[in-house]
Amino acid sequence: MSIVTVQLGQCGNQVGQELFDIICNDAQEGQRKAYRESSTERFFRETTHGDLVARAVLVDMEPKVINSSMAKAAKCGRWQYGDRSHFSQKQGSGNNWANGFCVHGPRHTEVLEDLVRREAEHCDRLAGIMPVMSVAGGTGSGVGTYVTQRLRDIYPNSFILNHLTWPYGTGEVIVQNYNSVLTLAHLYQLSDAILVHENDVVQRICSQLLNIKHASFGDVNRVIGHQLGSVLQPALTGDCHGVYSRNPLGELVSGLVCHPEYKLLSVCTVPQMASTSIAYSTFSWPGPLKHLRQMLISNTKLEEGIDWQVRPSVRPGGTERTRSRTGPGFNTSLANLLILRGKDVYSAETGGFGDPALYTSWLSPEQGFNLWKCPVPFNKYEKSATLVSNSQALLEPLDNMVAKAWNMFASRAYIHQYTKFGISEEDFLDSFTSLEQVISSYKQLC
Repeated sequence: MSIVTVQLGQCGNQVGQELFDIICNDAQEGQRKAYRESSTERFFRETTHGDLVARAVLVDMEPKVINSSMAKAAKCGRWQYGDRSHFSQKQGSGNNWANGFCVHGPRHTEVLEDLVRREAEHCDRLAGIMPVMSVAGGTGSGVGTYVTQRLRDIYPNSFILNHLTWPYGTGEVIVQNYNSVLTLAHLYQLSDAILVHENDVVQRICSQLLNIKHASFGDVNRVIGHQLGSVLQPALTGDCHGVYSRNPLGELVSGLVCHPEYKLLSVCTVPQMASTSIAYSTFSWPGPLKHLRQMLISNTKLEEGIDWQVRPSVRPGGTERTRSRTGPGFNTSLANLLILRGKDVYSAETGGFGDPALYTSWLSPEQGFNLWKCPVPFNKYEKSATLVSNSQALLEPLDNMVAKAWNMFASRAYIHQYTKFGISEEDFLDSFTSLEQVISSYKQLC
């Protein structure tokens, strides 16, 4: 089954291009026929000449980034975007969610729907749709939300996984918190799951783990593409009987999103290191898995600086349902998906991730923990582990973002920039109410 990716705005198009590049390089490496065929069916279609064309639609209100992405893909010589799978205009959305959602989206709805429909018709079987976008700007967030709304209406039975890039906390756009609140509140009603990467975290990965002193947007996007690829590339699920999963988005959503109040997914990958160091590094599974488990428990985003003092514990004489946490920083999970790739995956001991003390008391760990394995190394790493978590990991940045947006709203800053395009103050209040409910639900995971 195939995934149609919809790349929206500058960030979405740049992340999407890196994702396809990593996936194509990974699948074509070595003698991996079944893996390569499964990956190709999932992300590419073949022309009559045998060329690989990404199952993607590129959307931006300015042509520069789309032209650059298409040129990079063509230049690499391994894959390309479709000649008629993109749409751009001459005027951007001005970093205004309302402009993208109320003006540009509806104005171009027919052509945008037709682009996705054509790409979907190229699929023998459609597994789902993955819009890739930022939440800070105008096109990615506003047009992206509008497109997701239309896709939900047109494909009511298909899985929709939105990938969001959250802005730097210090600020890229003065109204980024408004845009983020409006985007998340609407997507929570539309999407089956929302997979999030935080720019601040990825920037730290580049500087601290990859030793990139002055990380560019390209470096940041490459890390996001690597982590996304490690989630989406073929893997063997628990009940697949030796055949690569046919419906990756369906498996992901059904395993991680068991309740409509809980849709936020975070991603951690180990190891991550400079490409020059990979060839000289060897790992056995216990080390990386021990680190990854503690990163989950303590909500540490990098392997460096893990807080080993945070740990689950059971009260003396208590049962699994009367357990306590040690320390205030404990990150309670609703569900986790562990994906192991590379050498000796079948001998890896993963029982620690099924520990009932890691999970909310109202869901059994048998329901909350899923394990996928693939004996094929990913993106030059002999062994790698990726954890996709539906937990309290994103609670703090979400809470901070909503608080900042509310402070601006309370002082009525920049509200007129939104009302002039048709977004009322009631729309803002509805969005704040929706996200406060999400925050409350995640706080109560215990």
